[in-house]
Amino acid sequence: MLWKNHNLKKVYLAVFIMIALTLSACSSDETSGGEDEDGVTTITFWHENSGVGEEAINAVVDAFNEKHQDIKVDAVYTAANESQNEKLLAAVAGGNPPDVSWFDRFKVGSWADQGSLTDLTAYAEKDGITGDKYYPFAWEEATYQNKLYAMPVDTDARLLFYNKDAFKDAGLDPEKPPKTIDELEEAAEKLTIKDGNRFKRIGFIPWYNQGWLYSWGWAYGGNFYDEEAGKVTADDPKVVESLEWMTKYAKEYNVEDITGFTDSSGSGEMDPFLTGQLAMHIGGNWSISGYLKYKPDLNYGVTPIPTPTGENFTSWSGGMAVVIPKGAEHPDEAWEFVKFFGSEEGQEIYNGMYKTLSVIDSVNEKLGYKDDPIFSEFINILPESHNRPVLPEGELLWNELSNAVDNAIHGNGKPKDLLKSANEKVNAALE
Repeated sequence: MLWKNHNLKKVYLAVFIMIALTLSACSSDETSGGEDEDGVTTITFWHENSGVGEEAINAVVDAFNEKHQDIKVDAVYTAANESQNEKLLAAVAGGNPPDVSWFDRFKVGSWADQGSLTDLTAYAEKDGITGDKYYPFAWEEATYQNKLYAMPVDTDARLLFYNKDAFKDAGLDPEKPPKTIDELEEAAEKLTIKDGNRFKRIGFIPWYNQGWLYSWGWAYGGNFYDEEAGKVTADDPKVVESLEWMTKYAKEYNVEDITGFTDSSGSGEMDPFLTGQLAMHIGGNWSISGYLKYKPDLNYGVTPIPTPTGENFTSWSGGMAVVIPKGAEHPDEAWEFVKFFGSEEGQEIYNGMYKTLSVIDSVNEKLGYKDDPIFSEFINILPESHNRPVLPEGELLWNELSNAVDNAIHGNGKPKDLLKSANEKVNAALE
């Protein structure tokens, strides 16, 4: 947020610190650890996973505890998403954080910049841990200003999902999905069935699901950040070109009719891709488990996100990590657990049970992902995948890009002007 009133900022900061200290005091029981009479140091690990995800985390914790006689990890489930982040920040502000926390790598830059994470560089150097065996984007996302602040654990990627039965119905070859933007448009037109203002089936919606500007900007060959200059480049000509294409698509298919379609779409077993109402979409590998659950006989394929040339395919990836919050009581013991979770053994346990992608290529091979016709496509794109810029204002950039897309497709400004404005706002915040 850009503060125009400095005094107002002080007021908000003071209020937040008061709330943080109060919340931290309330959460002291969940962060308590220490050394018991048997000489075993208990460390607390906060996470937000439930269901199978929690089972996978507990399996890693159990494996670690069996290997260590002098350290015991106590896994504690906390509320998911933003509330978990707020609770963690409050604990750090109050000087009573957990020893280890589950963490979204996307937020490493902002948290490291404000001094809320422990620098792990010296620990990693001492134990000979380098980024060589990790996918480059994952290691980069865990690093801020050349210092390591997180140990990457899992990852994802985005690809084009397409319904093979819908392709056959439209007279398209289900084994030849679109590779270029032109081919994507041609397929979308043939796949679309419209009755008046209502879509019975829509071929494709560029901004639906994982069709973020990151997905298309990189597909068009653009760049969102100049690392040497330390400046955001949201108005890169190729990024602008990608948003111009999305805007043209919105006008051609009438964005209001598309909005009516998406607003009425369901989720779970009523997902429009499962019901046959949406023939193609940009999605992530996490969708696969839902498709297997709700429609195991769904006849679909995945392919790289189309590019203007039909070459230089790419994607972008995020994922989770484990971190040691600043002020943790037992950082040395915490590092031992962080190191184990990030190792091949730890990742094989977690990702194997949770059916997610590891950030270590050899683990994905051990888990058999490279032999699966769907999972293998995600594995194949990972070496070419991007990570979102690791910035103190990463969330502001995300929001500004989202706003630019929404305004552009609804005709509220030209793509170039909208992205220039977003650029100026984020760079001003960075300065």
